[in-house]
Amino acid sequence: MNVYTTDKIRNVVLLGHGGAGKTTLAEAMAYLAGITSRMGKVEDGNTLSDFDKEEQKRHFSISTTTIPLEWDGHKINLLDTPGFFDFVGEVEEAISVADAAIIVVSGKAGIEVGTERAWDLCEKYKIPRMFFVADMDIDDVSYRQVVQDLTDKYGKKMAPFNLPIRENEKFVGYVNVIQEKGFRWEGKEVVECPVPEYNEANLKLFRDTLIETVAETSEEFMDRYFNGDTFSEAEIRAAARSNVCDGSIVPIEMGSSTLCQGIYTVLDDIVKYMPSPENRKMAGINTNTNEIFEADFDFSKPKTAFVFKTMIDPFIGKYSLIKVRSGVLKPDDQMFIASKDVDVKLGKLYVLQGNKATEVSELHAGDLGALQKLDIATGDTLSTKANPVQYAKMDISQPYTYMRYHAQNKADIDKIAQSLAKLSAEDQTLKVVNDAENRQTLLYGMGDMHLEVVQSKLANVYKVNIDLTKPKVAFRETIRKNSDVEYKYKKQTGGHGQYGHVKMRFEPSGDPLTPYVFEQEVVGGAVPKNYFPAVEKGLAESVQRGPLAAYPVVGVKAVLYDGSYHPVDSSEMAFKVAASGAFKKGFMEASPVLLEPIVSLKVTVPDSFTGDVMGDLNKRRGRVLGMNPSLTGKQVIEAEVPMMELYGYCTQLRSMTGGAGDFEYEFARYEQAPSDVQAKEVADRADKVAAANSEE
Repeated sequence: MNVYTTDKIRNVVLLGHGGAGKTTLAEAMAYLAGITSRMGKVEDGNTLSDFDKEEQKRHFSISTTTIPLEWDGHKINLLDTPGFFDFVGEVEEAISVADAAIIVVSGKAGIEVGTERAWDLCEKYKIPRMFFVADMDIDDVSYRQVVQDLTDKYGKKMAPFNLPIRENEKFVGYVNVIQEKGFRWEGKEVVECPVPEYNEANLKLFRDTLIETVAETSEEFMDRYFNGDTFSEAEIRAAARSNVCDGSIVPIEMGSSTLCQGIYTVLDDIVKYMPSPENRKMAGINTNTNEIFEADFDFSKPKTAFVFKTMIDPFIGKYSLIKVRSGVLKPDDQMFIASKDVDVKLGKLYVLQGNKATEVSELHAGDLGALQKLDIATGDTLSTKANPVQYAKMDISQPYTYMRYHAQNKADIDKIAQSLAKLSAEDQTLKVVNDAENRQTLLYGMGDMHLEVVQSKLANVYKVNIDLTKPKVAFRETIRKNSDVEYKYKKQTGGHGQYGHVKMRFEPSGDPLTPYVFEQEVVGGAVPKNYFPAVEKGLAESVQRGPLAAYPVVGVKAVLYDGSYHPVDSSEMAFKVAASGAFKKGFMEASPVLLEPIVSLKVTVPDSFTGDVMGDLNKRRGRVLGMNPSLTGKQVIEAEVPMMELYGYCTQLRSMTGGAGDFEYEFARYEQAPSDVQAKEVADRADKVAAANSEE
């Protein structure tokens, strides 16, 4: 592949709802650009983008793929992203390095939740965008309706650049709004034709809207517009480019990716209207001076690059995908990672087309490329030692759905840990958490499908099997009343016996964060001072697994006030056992209760779903605290919900809101569990309590 300078590069991300046709559009573009000799199909699993076995099996994209194309003397770096919400981390990685977006809308399905999310992401990252209405070869698709819906939703900035021509219920050509000309597809040729009568009204309407927007770009144009002057095609195109780049115009184009119709126009318009990286600002921090380093994709500044994605394949090895943010990168360059204080020698430079690596001689500022087998991670900044720079890391969504996992084969435990480390290096939204308290290992992801794909990848790629089960919830035990008990531990064996005798009071300490408070009020040496630490040790061990349901104990105050000892048989061991026995007895006599974890939950949903969501939260024993409007025009419902009731919530929320709802939560506190929950938990954990007792 040729080397391209910054002004000749276009980094374009494909966004949209799952199944809208992003991968098929990328395939059609690759075919037209001459990368492939025949178009692959998602259903056949032979597309450039979906090279992963999981993607081929499931017929949808799971990870972001780069497809660099050469078109009209320019390089278009296409980033094909997944549409399903479980893989939003991949979308966030791609959009953080894109300079423009094409939001793909299925003409059949119209605006979907994924379309709205794509728009919101473009707003958040402030990137120019274009809509592509796919599936135009389907007879009952109404382009006019999709344009109307988009205009109603996003305002007058919508500007259709072309209109479909249909004959005998077939999609045969298009009308170019800027040129006011019709074109037909005849074999591989595009032939000019008259504009059909039924298109003239819409053509006038869309062109008037476009000319109005063009007129607003300067006072001179505005004067000419009011004087009834016409604009030349070159003037319209120049004004449209500046309007598309600043987001005041959003072009709408259409076509059929499967028939490769309308795709040529899209490729042309990416080059004509989408910005090159040199039009975008980019700044980092010079870690030596703490001053701002304005990279701005300037090839003449010191070299810097940002690692936006990691790919680890058992067969082709590890690739780190980078965007050059300043300077020109060359093979074997000596680079530096300021955050880790390590030197890195680059080796060869590649561009990745799907999973096919092509070596290149250099990468200019703004270009996307790949480095192989280097010890670098997603989010790292590569710079020179003389000019050490750190860029801000990407804003990646936090995972809240989790499951417990077990190795099916104990011998695989280490291999599973290594495989999961590789998968989480690739996927920033996958987290492995060791919950020592409940003796379980948890896998966090963006949804149930995400975790299912991870399980499948482990089995098929890394040849290890895990079971995903419902996680245990971290209950606590405490007491509500006071108790006063004595416990004597007396054991006579050959030689020395064992003797320890304690009298203790137990009461709530009022501190739910501390397991226990120990005090002694022994008078007259009934229990010698040297045995006090042994008594406390007995308590410390007992509170780890409480007598009620073998959960950790909190909020107990224990007072040793009397007892007795034997000058020969007493020992630290005997007093430890006596204290442990006294604790169990005293705890069970002091009205023991289970405490369950409560989380503060925030659910963000469109207005129309607030009633359903609140009703569902009530069923989950939740307390709704209030509702606030969010910055994106949705409602944020704030509630407190028991942790155990959130299992499966992600799937339920998506099904209630058609995928439009999001949630996040954080631990708030512990609260007494209702009696029915406590009774069930105590019954379920009876064997654990018995096991804890038998250990002693």
